[in-house]
Amino acid sequence: MKQTDSDKRRKTALLLTGGGARAAYQVGVLKAIATRYPRNSKIPFDIICGTSAGAINGTGIACYASCFHLGVKKIEWVWRHFHTNQVYYSDYPRVFRHLLRGLFSAFQADYANKRAVSMLDNTPLKQLLGKILDLQRIDRNIMGGYLSSVSVTASSYNDGDSITFFQSDSAGDWRRAKRCGQRTLLGLHHLLASAAIPLLFPSVQIHQQYFGDGSVNQLSPLSAPIHLGAEKILIIGLEQPRSHDRSQRLPHHPGLATIAGHLLDTIFADTLNSDLERMQRINSTIATMQQHGIETSLKPIDSLLVNPSQNFNQIASEHFLSLPLAVRTMFRLMGIGQHSDSSLASYLLFEQDYTRRLIDIGFEDGMHQLDAIIEFLQAD
Repeated sequence: MKQTDSDKRRKTALLLTGGGARAAYQVGVLKAIATRYPRNSKIPFDIICGTSAGAINGTGIACYASCFHLGVKKIEWVWRHFHTNQVYYSDYPRVFRHLLRGLFSAFQADYANKRAVSMLDNTPLKQLLGKILDLQRIDRNIMGGYLSSVSVTASSYNDGDSITFFQSDSAGDWRRAKRCGQRTLLGLHHLLASAAIPLLFPSVQIHQQYFGDGSVNQLSPLSAPIHLGAEKILIIGLEQPRSHDRSQRLPHHPGLATIAGHLLDTIFADTLNSDLERMQRINSTIATMQQHGIETSLKPIDSLLVNPSQNFNQIASEHFLSLPLAVRTMFRLMGIGQHSDSSLASYLLFEQDYTRRLIDIGFEDGMHQLDAIIEFLQAD
């Protein structure tokens, strides 16, 4: 078998985390990285791993692995022209009909074949993904040597495990505590399952299991790229900067909307930080063992994390009125207004004014850190 350039150098993974509409930021960072590569070059990543909205961005890039610029342009066009009704129904009749159906299903007997219950109907997202993604290209790109592995992570409601579905040229299945990897041909149902934010979007059935957003129960976000052979991981996260003012106080008990937003922030960001700390400790242990001449089968894994420099909640409040009236009405019933302290709107504001702003912020952040990113990608 002929040895390719990717066999000689350390394999690099791109890890894209979840975050709903916030994932537009990832497109801006990728756009900045693409400015340093020729127009006809393949993607600078051997492995692409994504969760939730990050899984959709990741598979979009993987479909055009032979041309990095084209892949970025394709997903940027979608995010720059987004409207809420392309992700979930946002008109009065269908929004409240869906809510009523979910309410009535609670009165059905347990043995009845119940519909998936959720606040929003994301059927338009399935239709959109079917139009813009040709997932058969992933297999061709892997066979052509442009890519080594692609993975999508979802959470099983049956047993609470984090399941990583992947396509790869050489990696095999794995099983660890509360997580596993299953080799398969990726389909739209895997993407919809990974992006099914709990309560907001309906669960997805795959074989005999029901799945929701991959960020739920994902105790080790770095597990997938590591098991797929990554030795370097570029992570484009969506955790916004935290306030250093610890004297801030809530004027009253947090409402349901505030708590829901806090839970989403925790699901999408906190486990990644913990996993990075754990990996850094392992790297430090390996370095100490090597200094003392102790042999080990473990190998250090480098990582670089890119996070937003601006607060998405504030930006979402500026564009809140661009949401369809029916969605704003539903938010109002939940206690969410334009200037409320809930971050829920920042995850569901799939409107082009907001997503374009996030792309531009991602591009600015990417350009600001571009030298460090390129040095990380090209270092062996």
